[in-house]
Amino acid sequence: MPTEDVSEADRPTEGFPTEEEPTEDRTTNHQSTEDLLDRWETVLPGQRVMAQDLLTRYAEPHRRYHTVAHLRYVLDRIDDFAGRDHDLFLVRLAAWFHDAVYAIPEGQISNEEASARLAFRELGRAGLEQEDLNEVARLVRMTSTHQPPPGDRNGALLCDADLAILGASPVAYQRYAAAIREEFAQVDDETFWSGRLEILGPLAESDIFRTGKGRKLIEQAHANLLDECESLQASLEALNATRVQP
Repeated sequence: MPTEDVSEADRPTEGFPTEEEPTEDRTTNHQSTEDLLDRWETVLPGQRVMAQDLLTRYAEPHRRYHTVAHLRYVLDRIDDFAGRDHDLFLVRLAAWFHDAVYAIPEGQISNEEASARLAFRELGRAGLEQEDLNEVARLVRMTSTHQPPPGDRNGALLCDADLAILGASPVAYQRYAAAIREEFAQVDDETFWSGRLEILGPLAESDIFRTGKGRKLIEQAHANLLDECESLQASLEALNATRVQP
């Protein structure tokens, strides 16, 4: 299950985003979509049709969090967190593709693997070199675990941008969590709560972020995660209590 705006009051330093990520897709209007297409053109000129296909994917009706708005947010956070040693060309391409395939439930392969294969195929047709194709696909696959190895600056940048929502203001985080639940509406409460706890518990005890600016979100992320974990645990305990009552 996937995990992934920081209010002005919660930002410890300047240079952080000034808008919280929408949990609904608010960028499907023509003007906003055109803006994203223009941003794509600065990365991969002459491949506008590819970008339009990706935006169509992010606008699929079953998505509630992993929408065009999320794509925009991740691209913005990449810009915010990037340093001089990051390959922004490859990281931005990976961001565009990282949730391109988002099936619920997943198919025979994971969504991240399917997205990586899509990136490899489409970018290969666009003429990218083999080394670049391999790196973009590797980065997309990494969003399944968000655990880049030490020294992997590109991986750290993409993962921090994708998980930045965890360090959101409490209200924005709650909207994110609610949107994730809506995406898994077909899953019963007990299964969802248990699965979510298995994912969030270890995250709440980890450093989560690896870039310099990303690490400034750790304290708020831990608070958000612990709050949700406590709520999930309480819900499970309440459910179990109803089963033992005579």
